[in-house]
Formats: sequence, structure tokens, C-alpha cells
Amino acid sequence: MRKKVLFLCTHNSARSQMAQGLMNVMLSENYEAFSAGTFATSINPYAIKVMNEIGIDISNQYSKNFDMYLNDEFDYIVTVCDNAKEGCPYFAGGKKQLHKGFEDPASFSGTYEEKLVKFREVRDKIKEWILEYFK
Repeated sequence: MRKKVLFLCTHNSARSQMAQGLMNVMLSENYEAFSAGTFATSINPYAIKVMNEIGIDISNQYSKNFDMYLNDEFDYIVTVCDNAKEGCPYFAGGKKQLHKGFEDPASFSGTYEEKLVKFREVRDKIKEWILEYFK
């Protein structure tokens, strides 16, 4: 039986969405990943683009508020930003809570290409951490 993982971030627009996509492709035999935000918005187009660059399509994912998962059970609740860690409610169904903060690529200002570089850096750091921790 696959373990369930919920990645939480503030807006559920980039970091948590990329983490969900990465885990569901790289470790799908052992894990099923979900994502949500404390203040859900929409998926950042830069996140979609940099994930497509590595062959992972997250364009069908959508931004969700954490409250839709409050009654679900998860093996891991993972906050990927400091704001979500502070604003994250207690998940009664969360067996283990983890925090691994990643820089918010959406807050980076620069040219189109500079923003893509930042999103790639964060994507790669999330990928590296997921493989290191969960594999």
C-alpha cells in the first residue's frame, strides 16, 4: 500500500505543486502525493514550465485550500515554506509532520529568463530533497 503525503505551502502555487508532481512521477510505486495551501490561489505558470522541462506535466493540477484535507489521513504532512509551517493547522490524520523550507521562487523579481532560472533552482532542490528523504 502506497503512503500518502500532503505538501503544504502558503498559496499552493509553486513549491507544493512541484513537490506533488515530482513525487507522483519519481516515487509513485511507494507514495501518493497531494498538495494544498493555507491561502490557495492558482498554479504559477513558471512552475508549470520548469516542470514540463523535465517531463512532468502539472498543468492539470489546481490550487487547493488545506481545509479540504482536514479529515483525511496522511502518512506525512510536509510544509515546504515557513509561512505554511506557522499557519498550518493540526492534522489529526497526519502520522508524521515534517518541515523543509524552500525559497519562494514566485517572490523573485527579474527578467523572464532570470525567473525561470530561480524556479529551476527551487525545483531541483525540492527534487533532491524528496529523493534523499523518501527514497
